[in-house]
Amino acid sequence: MTELQSVKQRFGIIGNNEGLNRALDIAVQVAPTDLSVLISGESGTGKEVFPQVIHNFSLRKHGPYIAVNCGAIPEGTIDSELFGHEKGAFTGATDSRKGYFEVANGGTIFLDEVAELPLSTQVRLLRVLESGEFIRVGSSKVQKTDVRVITATNIDIVNAVASGRFREDLFYRLNTVPVRVPPLRERGEDIILLFRKFSVDFAERYRMPAIRPDSQAREMLLNYYWPGNVRQLKNIAEQISVIEQDREVTAVMLTHYLPDFQSGRLPVPVRSVEDKGFSSEREILYKVLFDMKSDMHDLKNLVYEMLSSGGEVNNLTETGARAVRNLFNDNVMQKETIEPVRPVPVSFGTPRERVDIQDTEEVVEESLSLTDREKELIKKALDKNNGKRKLAAAELGISERTLYRKIKEYGLEA
Repeated sequence: MTELQSVKQRFGIIGNNEGLNRALDIAVQVAPTDLSVLISGESGTGKEVFPQVIHNFSLRKHGPYIAVNCGAIPEGTIDSELFGHEKGAFTGATDSRKGYFEVANGGTIFLDEVAELPLSTQVRLLRVLESGEFIRVGSSKVQKTDVRVITATNIDIVNAVASGRFREDLFYRLNTVPVRVPPLRERGEDIILLFRKFSVDFAERYRMPAIRPDSQAREMLLNYYWPGNVRQLKNIAEQISVIEQDREVTAVMLTHYLPDFQSGRLPVPVRSVEDKGFSSEREILYKVLFDMKSDMHDLKNLVYEMLSSGGEVNNLTETGARAVRNLFNDNVMQKETIEPVRPVPVSFGTPRERVDIQDTEEVVEESLSLTDREKELIKKALDKNNGKRKLAAAELGISERTLYRKIKEYGLEA
């Protein structure tokens, strides 16, 4: 652990998350070898730091280190960039040029977004990995190079192989040692450490006091999904540092910089490794409730459309009418609620006859209330932990302050 801390300090890595430590430990352990390493992780997680760690702890540390973003190079010139070209090989090739693999001889080359390589270039890369040989564009002379190859991708490369967009044999050559960099949302308290570090850095850069989040803003930072990961967190810290006058960041202030916090994707609760069973049960229950509610509204709309379509209703046979009636009633009865749901009276008489489903809608809304479910889950967590709020909050995946507020809101103090 002491060695990892020194590595973090040397390369400016912030955080103590177990997944991050695991990835860093693998990088340090594999560095002295010449094995190929494939680094996977979402965009913005900081994958580019790990090849530098591997190179600087390897026997090639005194050789060149070249980082190449494969996704930023046009398909028509990628072969020339990587392997070089001869004079006159193509229009504009007024002189011979060395490629990255030739320049990096004796060192390390890092191919970021390797899954973006075209299939023809993948064949050339495979040859370099297997034999150390390559041919410049427009040449027939085979050249040798001694390069350690490290790659990274932010897509599911296994799916790319399955869909034929990436060569399977190349994947196995690159994936000798896999390293997974965890997304920011899985790193827990590292989010606060990173926010604090960025705040101090920008305070020094712009010569102003550092911003600091209050308790509610901290909770919001911990529960946000962070699709842009560390890069997004850094950008938000810089924006708030420059734009806001108040140095204390509140949850209200933070909503202006996280506009999708309450919409689109649901935030992922931050919880410990031990806290799995109850939280999973809670998430499953919420999903079932939302699905049931959606199903009921869809079915209600379907019946309205049928009954408002005029002649189509009159053309329903007795068997068809019974089937629709049973479908509607059965769909309600299959959803187990706290109180039994009364059958829905559906009339298939005259074309303009209304269906009285208002009563059913009210019963479903009451029995599927998320407020009631939340109250029930809080009571269950408190009972399970003998009224100890700190343990109950951890069980529910929320802060103790939030739990206290919910207890008062639902009148559960006793």
